[in-house]
Amino acid sequence: MYNNLNELRTECLSCQNCKLCEGRTNVVFGVGNPNAKVMFIGEGPGEQEDLKGEPFVGRAGQLLDKMLYAVDLDRHKNIYITNIVKCRPPHNRDPEEDEQTACIGYLRAQTRLLRPKIIVALGRIAGMKLINPQLRITREHGIWTYTKGIWMMPMFHPAAILRNPNQTEEAFRDFIGLREKINEVCPEVYSTENS
Repeated sequence: MYNNLNELRTECLSCQNCKLCEGRTNVVFGVGNPNAKVMFIGEGPGEQEDLKGEPFVGRAGQLLDKMLYAVDLDRHKNIYITNIVKCRPPHNRDPEEDEQTACIGYLRAQTRLLRPKIIVALGRIAGMKLINPQLRITREHGIWTYTKGIWMMPMFHPAAILRNPNQTEEAFRDFIGLREKINEVCPEVYSTENS
């Protein structure tokens, strides 16, 4: 059992639990406010994330930051961002089931330490792992479920929006729904103390 995120991060940085450790430049642990009540979870780091050691810093991350900004959220102030797997899958492929299983303990520990009230699953893989193994992201994005005291919603992955800009309007509506849910269940996210 870990006492804080730094202790967990230290353990994670030396992880050798699956084959993804062989090709990584950096473990991509997570970034954000350690007291955040809103947690964003993607599937795994890409090339830019692997190089920098921070989630969502490439083109998809820049789009995510713009969408967050539109609803007064900021990765350095009032949310926390991480991924299911902490090392980059080769060629940005989907993380395999055994890789997700090898890494899920770190995500569970992050969640336990953060105690979020809201989790946003970014993309199909995260949505299937966290919400429903049969999830269809194009049909179920923006739909809330409540599990074990946490509100959860799948959203389009920002990389998918870059590939299919027609999804931008729907994605933005999901962010508006997120803002409404934050105001309903944890309005302190928007208080000046979290800024």
